[in-house]
Amino acid sequence: MRRFDCDYMAGAHPKVMEALLRTNMELTAGYGNDAYTAEAKTLIRNAVGMPDAEVFILVGGTQTNAVAIDGILRHHEGVLAAESGHIAVHESGAIEASGHKVLTLPHYSGKVHAEDVAHYIDTFYADETYQHMVAPGMLYISQPTEYGTLYSLKELETLSCVCHDHDIPLYIDGARMGYALAAEGADFTLHDIARLADVFYIGGTKVGTLFGEALVVTNRSLLRNLFPLVKQHGALLAKGRLLGVQFAELFRDGLYYEIGAHAVRLAMELREILRAAGYEIVIESPTNQQFVRLPNDVIDKLRESISFDYWGPRGESSSIVRFVTSWYTTDEDIAVLREKINEGR
Repeated sequence: MRRFDCDYMAGAHPKVMEALLRTNMELTAGYGNDAYTAEAKTLIRNAVGMPDAEVFILVGGTQTNAVAIDGILRHHEGVLAAESGHIAVHESGAIEASGHKVLTLPHYSGKVHAEDVAHYIDTFYADETYQHMVAPGMLYISQPTEYGTLYSLKELETLSCVCHDHDIPLYIDGARMGYALAAEGADFTLHDIARLADVFYIGGTKVGTLFGEALVVTNRSLLRNLFPLVKQHGALLAKGRLLGVQFAELFRDGLYYEIGAHAVRLAMELREILRAAGYEIVIESPTNQQFVRLPNDVIDKLRESISFDYWGPRGESSSIVRFVTSWYTTDEDIAVLREKINEGR
């Protein structure tokens, strides 16, 4: 079975696992107060070009989003997000469970438009009864989006300006940031992300680690008491050096970027195989997630040897499905997919 279900099916990249094994018997302080975590934080600060940024490495994406959003917002505020956004759709109400409403905006292939953000905020405060309603207290976006699409540098700059003009912070979910950076046509860097976002995170779980996400706070007036907040949300790892070891390995010699480039290269090959076979690519994603409409009989035949996800409910005669590549996807996997696709034509 060749698996294209998601980008966190395997354990860790071999180099990351080697680092964990190499340091396994060392005794270090807990909760991230160790030399490996200190090194990882320094490497991340260097990578984003912010030597004064606060960096905290948490255990998972949902916890990271919950910590950041709950910490930034006041009790009466909610978070603006695309109606397709991860926090709005795939986090089981984790944000709402912390007492904050997700305020949804229209999406355009997964992205929000700056004018919609401005319109929402302006309309909210133009209502004389606004004090009775949940106030928009921040903007959440992800790079790439849930649809694998990218915000351009200009779009990011415009969103950042709108947020700051309206006195709300911009928060970027970077669970798959490594694949965004590696995408053809990507015109932004981690330095740009750090310059434009008040808070963001660099995902590890989907980009080569066993687990872990690195939360970066560039606006240090936010999230002042981060440690207890992390603990309250169950996102603090007692054996914190396990996180530090992994992120130090990702950023010491560029492994993070190598992983992104590998997965994106294979995703582009996968997309062209599907397109050449005459199937509709429903979203032009330049990253490691590819969305295609396939006849149901083709899906059923393919799934005998190729594993992938439905994207939404199964249709009457055809359905949209998602293929995802990662560090563990091989050229042989792509060759087998090509063979199986061609068999079904």
